Amino acid sequence: MSHQTPHDCDPRAASAADTAPSGNQSHPRSVLIMSVLASSLAFIDGSIVTVALPAIRADLDASAAAIQWVVNAYFLPLAALLLIGGALGDHYGRKTMLMLGTALFGAASLLCALVPTLEALIIGRAGQGIGGALLLPNSLALLNGAFAGEARGRAVGTWAAAGAIGGAVAPLAGGWIVENYAWPAIFWLLVPLSIAAITIALTRVDEVTSGDTNSIDWPGAATATIGLGGIALALTFWSEGGSITTNVVTAGIVGLGFLAFFLKIERAAGDHAMMPLGLFGGQCVVALNLLTFLLYGALGALLLILPYLLIESGGYSETLAGLAIMPFPLIIGLGSPIMGGIAERIGARLPLTIGPLVVAGGLLLGMRISEGSDYWTTVLPAIAVVGIGMALAVAPLTSAVMAAVEERYTGTASGLNNAVSRTGNLIAVALMGGVLSLTGSALFGGFHDALLAMAAAAALAGVVAWFGLSNLNIAKD
Repeated sequence: MSHQTPHDCDPRAASAADTAPSGNQSHPRSVLIMSVLASSLAFIDGSIVTVALPAIRADLDASAAAIQWVVNAYFLPLAALLLIGGALGDHYGRKTMLMLGTALFGAASLLCALVPTLEALIIGRAGQGIGGALLLPNSLALLNGAFAGEARGRAVGTWAAAGAIGGAVAPLAGGWIVENYAWPAIFWLLVPLSIAAITIALTRVDEVTSGDTNSIDWPGAATATIGLGGIALALTFWSEGGSITTNVVTAGIVGLGFLAFFLKIERAAGDHAMMPLGLFGGQCVVALNLLTFLLYGALGALLLILPYLLIESGGYSETLAGLAIMPFPLIIGLGSPIMGGIAERIGARLPLTIGPLVVAGGLLLGMRISEGSDYWTTVLPAIAVVGIGMALAVAPLTSAVMAAVEERYTGTASGLNNAVSRTGNLIAVALMGGVLSLTGSALFGGFHDALLAMAAAAALAGVVAWFGLSNLNIAKD
């Protein structure tokens, strides 16, 4: 069985593979704009929905478990199919898959907007997740191939910053829409972005493939989806009831069984697997993905619970809740382009160690948030510190992941790391059912307990970076 050899996990390792496949070199700025527009769909969608969750729950008379699945119906296919989304781009063309995913995301958003029922909303959210699984890895792979060296770091930083800025505006706009119209209208915001990204792709971006002619790993995709779904369902049942029931055990056994079967399929498929196990042959690749799981799991839980808490028990309107969390993505938006360039010069180990530790500190600051607490002295400092920590980590993490494997596997590596981050979100949301079911002062108590777990996960991510990336060269030649 042959395995690809990971790079030394140093962003500078990409210099040996800076020559991208022919195609997208002619209009690199167009590739950047298209990638930003397409990937912003996912960033904006997540921000909008979290602000709208209380209104959705009240309007549809939904339980806490149903609200969890409004969120996880998106994260489940996104986490499971991101692995195959990059491989499909390598096989059939990255632009083609990006356009298909963007179109599907837009159509699913229309379903959520036009059919405001719980069943249609969950189906539409699943469609958005499938679309995101196609567009996200291929947008980043196209971007990675259009730029080289420090320009690549700046482009990735711009990509991350634009998504963060979109995520900053979305909660405010979404909150205002929910207050003045109705929650289904928030999904209309995603349609123009879809159309714009597809238009630029059709007119200004050439097709790029890796020359991969191998068959697609559909059995791996199916078993991964069922396995992750079983685990998420088991955790949802457990978090809602707080006890080990027959449903918890049954769903957990099914999930673990299918994940074990998935690993067996991937081992047999070798380099042709959608998640080639050879990718994990390098210490840095393992460390980067474990860091991603821990950090984005903690962040996903915070961004789910905090707006919900402010609206349900903090007395905030939807618009004010959106405005309250706006500093977080704005700080990431301002800091990511700077950190992208810095990481190209000094390496990723230090920012990936310090960033998660700062995030952990910000989460602990959130313990001061309680009933009637002042926004400026309690909520804002916590959000700001978490934002600073993420600004230190986002662009260096993205650059390091893309540089950790051979150029021909950038789509697969991108899909893998994005899948890991969404799996972290999936698990975090599944564990939050007990908190979502609380009201009044009890909701603050549950929030504080959750913050401790989030801070521990973020701090562990920093430790993983320091020891797992110990062979990373710090200085640039």
